[in-house]
Amino acid sequence: MGSYQFQDLTYLFNPRSIALVGASDRPNSIGGHALANITDHSDFDGELFLVNPTKPEIGGRKCYPSVAALPQAVDVAVIVIPAAGVVQAVEEAAAKGISFAVILTSGFSEADDEGKAAEERLKQIVANTGIRIYGPNCPGLCNINRRIGMTFSPAFKDDLRKGPIGLATQGGGLGRNLMQAMDRGAGFALWSSSGNEADLQVADFIHYMAGADDIKVIVTLIEGIKDGPRFMEALAHAARRGKPVVGLKVGRSEYGAKAAQSHTASITGSAEVNSAVFRQLGLIEVDDIDELIDVAALLARRVPQGGEEVAVFASSGGAASLCADNVGTAGIRLARFAPHTTKALKAALPDYAAIDNPVDTTSVTISNPKAFSDALLPVAEDPNVGLVLCPIAMDYGKYTEVSASLIVEVQSRTQTPICPIWMSDRLGSGYRVLDHAGITPFRSLRNMGKAVRRWIDYGAWRSRADLAWTPLAMAGGVPPAPQSVRALSEIEAKAELAAAGIPTTKAKVAVNAEEAGAIADLMKTPVAMKIVSPEILHKSDVGGVVLDVRGGEQAKSAFDRIVDAVKSAEPKARITGVLIEPMAPPGGLEAFIGVSRDLVFGHVMTFGLGGIYVEIFKDVTRRVMPVTNRHAGEMLEELRCWPLMKGARGRPPRDLESLKKFIVAVSDYVAANADRIEEMDLNPVWVGAEGQGAFALDAVVMVRA
Repeated sequence: MGSYQFQDLTYLFNPRSIALVGASDRPNSIGGHALANITDHSDFDGELFLVNPTKPEIGGRKCYPSVAALPQAVDVAVIVIPAAGVVQAVEEAAAKGISFAVILTSGFSEADDEGKAAEERLKQIVANTGIRIYGPNCPGLCNINRRIGMTFSPAFKDDLRKGPIGLATQGGGLGRNLMQAMDRGAGFALWSSSGNEADLQVADFIHYMAGADDIKVIVTLIEGIKDGPRFMEALAHAARRGKPVVGLKVGRSEYGAKAAQSHTASITGSAEVNSAVFRQLGLIEVDDIDELIDVAALLARRVPQGGEEVAVFASSGGAASLCADNVGTAGIRLARFAPHTTKALKAALPDYAAIDNPVDTTSVTISNPKAFSDALLPVAEDPNVGLVLCPIAMDYGKYTEVSASLIVEVQSRTQTPICPIWMSDRLGSGYRVLDHAGITPFRSLRNMGKAVRRWIDYGAWRSRADLAWTPLAMAGGVPPAPQSVRALSEIEAKAELAAAGIPTTKAKVAVNAEEAGAIADLMKTPVAMKIVSPEILHKSDVGGVVLDVRGGEQAKSAFDRIVDAVKSAEPKARITGVLIEPMAPPGGLEAFIGVSRDLVFGHVMTFGLGGIYVEIFKDVTRRVMPVTNRHAGEMLEELRCWPLMKGARGRPPRDLESLKKFIVAVSDYVAANADRIEEMDLNPVWVGAEGQGAFALDAVVMVRA
């Protein structure tokens, strides 16, 4: 695994002693809210020290004039003073031996150059003393399960529903938005909101939550990732501990990325690369806030095995059918009931009810509520059912309240999650019954489909995950961007690739037309001819490629045409010759393999349909390296053109085993040369029919100069 060391944060989240620096008794002040949250709304029973140089006491508690004047070290100093005094307060805290500084104050790297300089000073204090900094520019942290709020938020007292979900965010507003899903029945154990991350990062909090006994699921909302390898190590740790991580990345579009940078002063990274990292390390990436809560709440109830089939159980035929439609649209399968389930449904429900999946109980919920629960329990207990969906189309007042109570009662008797879908805009008493029981209703059929699909897919990922797989960047880090890079010539690149076991065409370079003719005659096959110039990467764009050249005389003529065309298009380019190689056999499929070094997560491979099609169709998939044989197989199957590779409409199947070996060999080559390779472009890679192999027809390799 990676070499990253994560500090034990137990006494940050559950401190034995706190110093509030900037405590105030002024109404509506930040220091006043922070003090009230600790003294009035928390169950904190440790020692509390107040720091305020202008007051001898607040609310009967003694005030100390400075951090240096405190009578002892504490676990956490919560700092709410103006930015100008923060650096000195942290210096004094470090000198006092205080373990953690939680800096709520804004005005640092997110503000201006002066703020950036102050934040750099905070980092130096951490490096020199060992104190750990949380923030700055953050709302603080909330340990809900232990009811400790080190925050200025006036909402702390209202958002105290305990639960199994850990929440790690950078921003405060969206973090509080997620916390208030408590009103939907979701319960939270802990919320960290790390702000500018001068020191401690979201990765540290994910790592801590992965080891916390009272947390079943980790939710993270990310605006930027400053240390990619550290983040990956935290995700890997959570996976090893069996803790699902559900994440929403802000800044996936160009607009969102700019907003995230201005808000958090963080690197946002490429959306496609981020998604590749998340997918490989098991983070369940979602598209919006609702989905984040839906997936997390479902995972908190039960971790899936993968491949679960569902039942639909409703008292409205239309709702049952519409729910089944959404199940199908999401690619989820309806379960086939076992015979004893069908028998139990016949016994419980009237003759006119629909007892196949989906189940429509009709209006029995009004006339005979017991029949509802008598039918629901055998459906939930059916051996083929992994989850029960209960669409509730309308609020029928007390009748819906009774149905909701029956759902809660049946849920207490089965391990199978029973998931209501509240479809009405009227949130009546039945909704509150579900909320109070901690059964978080989906708010639409569409949301249900997305969340259940994510839930099942996570189970499938767990079933096949290689928890020992380690990204290259976790082992070797990510270097800063190079000052300059150079391109290997195609002949150099192919020689390196061939030495690494990566099949390429056998190429030679001619420096004049006569040599070109002699080489073409020796090859005894149609050849491709390409310009060799360190200034020209895209050869065909400048007339630097001629294909299907037959024999020496054609090769001489092609040499002169290539050189003349390139000199005309790029008169300053140095020309060192023309590369000559055998043409690929007819009938092959052209693939593309690219490698780039992401500044956050390191080397990433992109694979897809090759030739000109990679730019037109953009049918590609990505993996953080190293790429294993299993990863390579997954990449093939993810492409829309996968049927072409398997052999669609009578076409012969491609040599997929050779292609997978080729992909892995490229990955191994990059891993062995990770310190120098910045970028690769193998396009096209020729893939023959079964038994014909795969090899690179063209190769661009960029290395650090």
